[in-house]
Order: sequence, then C-alpha cells, then structure tokens
Amino acid sequence: MENTSEIVLNPEALAFNLDFLRQEMGPDVEISSVVKGNAYGHGIEAFVPLAEKLGIRHFSVFSTGEAARVSSVLREKTSEMMIMGDIAPGQLEWVIRSGFSFFVFDMGRLKEAISLAAVLNIPAKIHLELETGMNRTGFNQQTVIKEVIPFLMANKMHYVFSGLCTHFAGAESIANYLRIERQQKRFVKTRKLFLQAGLTPERTHTCCSAAAIRLVKMRFDLVRIGILQYGFWPSPEIKIEYLRSNKLPNFNLHRVITWKSRLMAIKKVSMGEFIGYGNSYQASEDMQVGIVPVGYSNGYSRTLSNSGRVLIRGVRTTVLGNVNMNSFVISLQQVQDAQVGDEVVLIGAADDLEISVASFGELSNQLNYELLTRLPMDIPRIYLNQ
Repeated sequence: MENTSEIVLNPEALAFNLDFLRQEMGPDVEISSVVKGNAYGHGIEAFVPLAEKLGIRHFSVFSTGEAARVSSVLREKTSEMMIMGDIAPGQLEWVIRSGFSFFVFDMGRLKEAISLAAVLNIPAKIHLELETGMNRTGFNQQTVIKEVIPFLMANKMHYVFSGLCTHFAGAESIANYLRIERQQKRFVKTRKLFLQAGLTPERTHTCCSAAAIRLVKMRFDLVRIGILQYGFWPSPEIKIEYLRSNKLPNFNLHRVITWKSRLMAIKKVSMGEFIGYGNSYQASEDMQVGIVPVGYSNGYSRTLSNSGRVLIRGVRTTVLGNVNMNSFVISLQQVQDAQVGDEVVLIGAADDLEISVASFGELSNQLNYELLTRLPMDIPRIYLNQ
C-alpha cells in the first residue's frame, strides 16, 4: 500500500554523530542513547537496531510502553535499558523481571520496588533521581537524609544502586546559567551524603545533550544523549559556544532524518483567485501550483501555512495558503517542468540545498524536539539505500 510520505534514516550520518560524541565525551563516559518520543520521531523500531550496530549498548526511554517497544528490537545481550519516567500501574514487576533499570523519585515507588524485589528474589535496578531545581520529579535533600538513605541502608539485599541522577532545567539556554549552576552545587552536595553513607552508585549521570557539551565536570560516568545523536544542536547558543570554545569557524552534525513526499497534482490558478481554505493567500499573478499529500494530520504543522518551505527538483519553494488536514499547496512558479510524482523534500537535503528542522522549527515556532516527536508513528521509516 502506497504511503503519502516516508522517513529515511542515514546510517552514515548517525555513525558520524556518534564518533563525534565519543571523541568529545572521552573513553570513560558511556553514552546512553535517548529514544523517548519514538526516538525523537526517527522511529524506535528503525533507530534502535541501527544504534546497536554502531556500538550503542545503553538506551533511555520515558515509559514502560516505550520500554516494551525497545526490548522487542534489542539484539545485543549486553544492551541495557533505563526507564526515566512513567511506569504504568501494575508494570513494575515486569520491569524488575526484565532486568531494566528505572528512575525512582518518590518514597512510594522506592518502597514498592523493594517490596516486589523481595518477593521476586530479584534485585531492583534503581536510579535515584535528586530534585535540584527542576521541580518536576526527584528527592529533595531533606527527604534523602531522613528517609531515603536509612531505607536503603536497611534493604541492601533487594536492590542494585544502578545510578544517582538529576536533570537540568534548560541547560541549552545560556541565560539560564545561574539556575543550572545552583543545580550542580545541590547535586554534588547531596551526592556526598550517599557516598559518606557507603552507598556508591554504579553510575552517576546528570547531563542531557546540552549539558554534556557545556558542563564537562558534570558528565561523570554516563551522559543521556538525545537530540545531538540525531544530528541537531540543542539550541543555536550551544553550537556557538562549542565553536568558540574549540576555535572552529564552523562544524555541522549530520542529520540522520529525511522526510519526503511527492507531488500529487499540478494545477493552474488565475490571478486574483484564493488558494485553499479561507482567504489567507490570494494569487498576485497567474500561477502554477502543486499539491503535496501531507497535512497537519501527518505532522506537518498548520502554523507552516504561507511560510513553510520544501525542495523539489533542486529548487526551494514555498507553501501557499493554509496547510490542510491531509495536504498543502506549493508554488511551482520556479519549477515549471515539475511533474506529478516528483519527490518533495519536507525535511532534509537535495543537491546543495537543505530544509533543516531548525529552519522548519523557526518558521512554525516549534522546537526541534517538538516538531520531530510529532511525526506520526505510521509514517514508514526506512534506511538510506535500503
């Protein structure tokens, strides 16, 4: 059955990005590939085996639903999985039996994990998350002193202290520096309490992509890398800071993803006629336009109406009128030889031109992260040259 668009993953691009990350992080820091949000829109089932082939042996997900999807495609026995967020009701036993490690950020989950581990006679692999200023999930210092450490000391037989961690609240923004600095100090101070009690985690991890680039001292044993591995900087600020600190005129990661569709129809529009729903675009001349069978139901944001860009036959052209549920219109004024069936690149490169998610995101006022993760799961994901 024909699909209206497809997503193509480039193994060479991922290999380049992982080589860059390994060189930057050094041999003593493990990279956990963050594949939450359907691998940032790249597709868990397509991306995880590719990452494994390129040597990744640690994956991070948000939920048990994502964990089940990742576990169904893991091929290497040494690959590990870490659940950073939601564990569906009744699923903690499955998580422990499966040998997955998971974040613990309140006493309820900690007590349930230890209780189940005792019954199953399988140690729970826990990562204790500390609240350092994100104010989302995690133990504050007072709870650590009064409850967490005493409870762990009394139940050493029933858990593996897989990790001690926190999450920074916006490390991609230089303007957020003071808040991040306070978080670092709180984490280091609270970590000492565990070490002084003789509770040493197998791994200490605090850094997402932005923090891993900016905060070298906070990398510890493991970094949780999401957006960088896919070939995108967390923000323009992070890229500029990296270039300055390394005295580089420029450096580009390689985009793993290309999203493309095709021309469904071509038609003529007379000067003065409106295009699409409403009256947001009126033809100022006689025009040739094309219809692309992708719309906001396919992840192409309606906010790209009259502002989006695509590539066709080596030409960058514009979206005209409102993006519909299942289609949008593009100008073919500069592509008079276009034909039905021609490839239309929505994200990616053609010849020496590119529609980057960054520029795409700026047009639609969406972050790279938001736009990518909104790409529907039913779009086929294939590998370049497959």
